[in-house]
Amino acid sequence: MKVLIASLLLAAPLAVSAAGEFKDCSTKASKLTSKTELQKVAKISPDEAKKIAMGSAPGASIVKGGIETENGCLIYSYHVKDPAKSGQTEVFIDAGTGKILKQEGEGAVRAALEKPVDKVKEGAGVVKEKVTGTPSTNQAAQPK
Repeated sequence: MKVLIASLLLAAPLAVSAAGEFKDCSTKASKLTSKTELQKVAKISPDEAKKIAMGSAPGASIVKGGIETENGCLIYSYHVKDPAKSGQTEVFIDAGTGKILKQEGEGAVRAALEKPVDKVKEGAGVVKEKVTGTPSTNQAAQPK
């Protein structure tokens, strides 16, 4: 229970920092839409989005990410690790056009703080699937 409370407290500032963004996205989507359905709507494939995300950093790798809905916009969000820099860069890509909507640097501390939040989200999605018997709309619980 303490881990859940701590994770939620850590998640609040991260959620607030993303609020109100991506007003110029090309494709709208609901948070309640499954990852499979989101992928059907996207005009850019995950592989194309990954290439776009890593395009500016030779030797970069994707740490985590995928398709999601952020403030009503259908986007790909990837955490990119550039071996020439410390920390990670989160790259937000319009799933309809392939345009980079935003890039946000994340230091090692913030990346570490996100790990327990990701685990809690993943666990919640798995539990929801077991209880309801239907696929979860939780992006963290979806196959990558």
